[in-house]
Amino acid sequence: MSSAPGPVIVRASPAANGARRMRIVATGMLVAMAILFLLADSFDERWTALGFVKAFAEAAMVGGLADWFAVTALFRHPLGLPIPHTAIIPRNKERIGAALASFLRDNFLIPTVVARRMRRVDVAGATGRFLARPPSQGRLREGASRLIANLLDALDQERLGGMIKGAVASRLRSLEVSPLLGAALEAAIGDERHIPILDSIVTWTGRTLDANEDMIRDMVHERAGWIMRMAGLDEKVAEAIIDGLRRLTIDMAVDPHHPLRSKAEEALATLAWDLQYDPETRARVEDWKNEIVANKAVTDWVGSLWENSRAGLLRAARDPEAAMAGRFGEALRQLGETVEQDVRLKREINLFARRAVVGAVASYGDGIVTLVSETIRGWDARTVTSRLEGAVGRDLQYIRINGTLVGGLVGLIIHAIEVWT
Repeated sequence: MSSAPGPVIVRASPAANGARRMRIVATGMLVAMAILFLLADSFDERWTALGFVKAFAEAAMVGGLADWFAVTALFRHPLGLPIPHTAIIPRNKERIGAALASFLRDNFLIPTVVARRMRRVDVAGATGRFLARPPSQGRLREGASRLIANLLDALDQERLGGMIKGAVASRLRSLEVSPLLGAALEAAIGDERHIPILDSIVTWTGRTLDANEDMIRDMVHERAGWIMRMAGLDEKVAEAIIDGLRRLTIDMAVDPHHPLRSKAEEALATLAWDLQYDPETRARVEDWKNEIVANKAVTDWVGSLWENSRAGLLRAARDPEAAMAGRFGEALRQLGETVEQDVRLKREINLFARRAVVGAVASYGDGIVTLVSETIRGWDARTVTSRLEGAVGRDLQYIRINGTLVGGLVGLIIHAIEVWT
């Protein structure tokens, strides 16, 4: 059996509770002054000194009522009466929204003002301190972790994975790799970084020859005539071939100026030039690249990279302590220390942050102002009244209290002047 749901409890904000308490105090003081006035008026003929009390209470009532009227007239019609020039805020909410938007634009969303204030903000220092010495706990860290985890969880894996694979494939197709390969090969030849590659090829050729001597002998034996086989010349020919090839690989390995090595270097240089400038070679490399990109194994590999990255980010977001304790956390701490200690890097980061913020203000400042103005214009009168009253209501009730006390003191002074003159 299911039970009926309980009542929903709406908790008021601390500001609203404070305003309500001060309203009770201000109203209570006004009521107290009214009672005091009635009592003093009843005994005024018997005790002349009570005239001062009566004057104080009477003036306090007037001051309290006047300030109650003034405070109430800001937000609503006093006692529900449509008195002119009351309910000022609800009737002028559009003008208030426009004024607030203009204030925001003129004082906060001017690029020069933002640039001047951003010069005093050390974004790089704060970021470096946070990364180098991350807080063990805190709302900022917990909120950021929760936001990242929720965002990664909310993303459609299949759709996003397909989008990423498509974006990577599109980027690879639009990138002409042949000139890049040619430039890299040309730079490697210029710095003699190709020599270890040639040495490795020569070494691999020698090892392959040693491992396939029997195959070479069989090939020579099969192609030799029966006369050569009867005379045993096929074995001598095979040995001569193997010995010649072995001597060739050894000579190429020990002599950096061997003619075949020079030929190989010339071929590499020609290949580097063709990769950069020969249309036919560039077209052939592009065809190979497109075939590789279209291969299902490659697309699956790209998708697995995204899934692994997403899973790692999700684990780190859900458990920031474990993430910060591993290599990733150590890398972040080192990055934070570098940012803190490197003055040039810190200056560049702050300059980038300042330019980014100023650029955002220049591009979207008018949009922000319009959003604020239209949002306030879209509120109903009750929403505007409740929000503004909740923000400043406590101070407004202090005005009522002060009005009651000041009014009473003024009445007391006036009564004293009347009695003593």
